[in-house]
Amino acid sequence: MSKTIAGTKYAVALFQLAQEKNLVNQIESELLIIKEVFGSNKDILTFLKSPQVSNQEKHNALKKACADFSPYVLNTLLLLTDRHRVDSIIPMIDAYIEMSYDQKGIATAKVESVRALTDEEKLAISSVFAKKMNKVSLEIENVVNSDLLGGLKIQIGNRIFDGSLRGKLDGLKRELLG
Repeated sequence: MSKTIAGTKYAVALFQLAQEKNLVNQIESELLIIKEVFGSNKDILTFLKSPQVSNQEKHNALKKACADFSPYVLNTLLLLTDRHRVDSIIPMIDAYIEMSYDQKGIATAKVESVRALTDEEKLAISSVFAKKMNKVSLEIENVVNSDLLGGLKIQIGNRIFDGSLRGKLDGLKRELLG
C-alpha cells in the first residue's frame, strides 16, 4: 500500500467525519469504487493533474462522475484536485480503508499460492490467521505464483508466513551452505 503524508491526513479527516455521520461503510464502498476506476483508467488521473484543464472542468467532471456518492467523498476529491494533490487520492483511499478495517477488526492479507484459492480455502485461511493476528477476519487477496511449487506464502502487514515448498527448499539450501 502506497502512502503519503497528505493522503493520510485527508483520510483521517474523512474517516472522522464518516464516524460522526455514521457513514463509515458507505464511504468505504464509494472509495473502493473510485480506487477501482482510477486504477483501471490512468487517463482520469492525467486529466485531473493536467494544468491545461481548468479547475471548473475538473470539478464538473468529478461532480458528474460522483453524482451518486456522498458529498463528503466528492468534496474530498474536489479539495485534493484544487490543492494539486491528485497523486494523494489512491494513498488517501488506502489509508481510509486501513482505518475502517482496523475499526472492524479486519486485516488485509496477500496470499500467494500455485493455483487460485477456492472460497472455502480463503475462509479457512482467514479463520486460522485472523486469530494469530488478533483480528476478527482477513480480507484476502489471492496471487497465483507458480514459483512456489506448492504450499502458501501469506503476508499480513509486515509479517510473512512462508509455508511454500520453494521457501522450505531455500531454507534447506541456506542451512546446507551456511
